[in-house]
Amino acid sequence: MALVQFTNLRPHDLLVEDGRIVAGGTPDEVVDCGGLLALPAPVDAHIHPDKTTWGQPWLSREPAHDLRELIDGDVAARQGMTATVAERAGALMDHAIARGARAWRAHVDVAPVYGLDNLHGVRQAAAARAHLLDVQTVAFPQLGLLTAPGTAELLGRALEEGADVLGGLDPIGVDGDLHGHLDVLFGLARRHGVPLDIHLHDGGAAGVETVHEIARRTAGSGLKVTISHAFCLAGDVAPETVKLLAEAGVALTTCALGGDPVIAPESFAGTGVLLAAGSDGVRDPWTPFGDGDMIARAHLLAYRTDARTDEELAACYAVVAHGGAELIGLARVELKPGDPADFVLVGSDSVAQAVVERPIPHLVVRAGRVIARDGRLV
Repeated sequence: MALVQFTNLRPHDLLVEDGRIVAGGTPDEVVDCGGLLALPAPVDAHIHPDKTTWGQPWLSREPAHDLRELIDGDVAARQGMTATVAERAGALMDHAIARGARAWRAHVDVAPVYGLDNLHGVRQAAAARAHLLDVQTVAFPQLGLLTAPGTAELLGRALEEGADVLGGLDPIGVDGDLHGHLDVLFGLARRHGVPLDIHLHDGGAAGVETVHEIARRTAGSGLKVTISHAFCLAGDVAPETVKLLAEAGVALTTCALGGDPVIAPESFAGTGVLLAAGSDGVRDPWTPFGDGDMIARAHLLAYRTDARTDEELAACYAVVAHGGAELIGLARVELKPGDPADFVLVGSDSVAQAVVERPIPHLVVRAGRVIARDGRLV
């Protein structure tokens, strides 16, 4: 049992026993945290670790003018990478853990050009860190599903080998066949009993049509379905769309990237639609940016959505911590007795200040154990 101290409105002692927060008792070990602020450990609900160059020499990126050029450039760049997927993904996992990450939903490219090598590499890295980070793997058809023959069969094999979630990608924009794409995805998901997480970059009418069709297919299916990015839902969202998503139980993730549209937390607050956030690509052939730090990602979400009040800033952290945990199926951490002892301790006076200042955690606590100090694993 470890005693730690945290500050919110006033100092408290936080007691931990058998990996959970308890109401009282006598500690076996005392950790003096000097009045630091305790925050629920954040969750990265959308990341692509198989693509990362983390820990490797600098990669110069080529210009790209659309999604297809980004995809093709990614394939070409990865042919020249010498470090294995397990090495690169593992290095990024270590960094993210030291910055407080509790869990990942990791999208992993599955395509004829790769086979299942990316999945094997990410799962190898995750297995070596299972005591530090929960990792869900998504079998993701980055190069297309219908437009890349053999991909559907590979996705089925990936699920048989233990991939946790089935991914999809722009049924209209990439595959050009909304119903054909979704027929394959929903069929595979039902057959293997797994959730779906569908990338949707398409904006405008095509994006909204896709959202509505996904919601209609999800309703009553018993499947857990997420739409990632959902650029078409940034800004004003029609009440009909919100109602469809809420009634179907479709979740959303956003990544607050560069110039891409961003879903604002207030757009779906109180609607019953779950919103989570993630890093997306980190130092990969698509982007030189990102570091897997989800406190910093809460900052970007707040910045991109013009959050100003303490409540708005705290709502962005709630998306990162509570939204991500619920999406992945982890228990919510509110620092109450019975909650998992998964939290970070930072030198801020409030959640709002932490979102603005993006502090590196002084301590990262996983299941009641201190696993990182000042940005380094212990």
